[in-house]
Amino acid sequence: MSEQSSHHQTVNLTRRSLAALTLASLIPDVAMSTPSAAILANEHHQHMKPMFAGPPLKVAMLVYPQMVLLDLVGPQTILKIIGCDIHLVWVDRNPVETDVGLQITPTDTTGTCPQDLDVLFVPGGLMGSIACMNNQIIVDFLINRAATSKYVTSVCTGSLVLAAAGLLKGYRATSHWGVVDILSVMGATPSHERVVRDRNRITGAGVTAGLDFGLTLTAELRGKAAAEHAQLIIQYAPQPPFHHGDPSEISDAQMESERARRKWMDGKALEAAKLAAERI
Repeated sequence: MSEQSSHHQTVNLTRRSLAALTLASLIPDVAMSTPSAAILANEHHQHMKPMFAGPPLKVAMLVYPQMVLLDLVGPQTILKIIGCDIHLVWVDRNPVETDVGLQITPTDTTGTCPQDLDVLFVPGGLMGSIACMNNQIIVDFLINRAATSKYVTSVCTGSLVLAAAGLLKGYRATSHWGVVDILSVMGATPSHERVVRDRNRITGAGVTAGLDFGLTLTAELRGKAAAEHAQLIIQYAPQPPFHHGDPSEISDAQMESERARRKWMDGKALEAAKLAAERI
């Protein structure tokens, strides 16, 4: 390469380097200028005017292996909107796997969960619920916290767990359609309504009833306006493509088929209920 050619190449490289430096000086450092999700969330809370008077409400939500995730996150989302202080409780802080394979990490154990709660809540998930019905640590925890909770609540088969702790004896309650009648074995009065309130017990039927339950509970905790606000935020205005979500909407023949498929697991729930009835 000639000396002249080398000189021109050096000059060109220098010009390109200077241009790159100039361009870089005009473009902010992405890492420095783009706020993290945590920072944005904090700024969001600072700019949102509080809508609800009073201190945050204390809510304990039981989490356990093989629970139905939707049973939890539906009510949890609504309660978070109205500013509740939510504690996710299990016997330890190890992540628990839900029905869809996603893990939930508890924030509290049965020992560290606050004592005086506004809401004690149990989600469903039949096989996990049966295990909880037979778990004395969970039964004792529910009995203890229910004594000082303003509301004792559940969605889906979570009511079986409450009933196994003797907390629905003498109360009307609902559950998933497959096992709701088993509640009577443990002293509760079964109801096939979507949400049932009896004094300070509020129970929701299967899975998606958790949204109706959450809004009903919110109205009790913060008033109708708060519940309507939460409903609008989550845009809960259901228009199901099929009317096939409740036993009342399908034929007797299909219900017989559906119940036959559930026979084994519903039988296990009945066994657990009979054992619980002997304790309470």
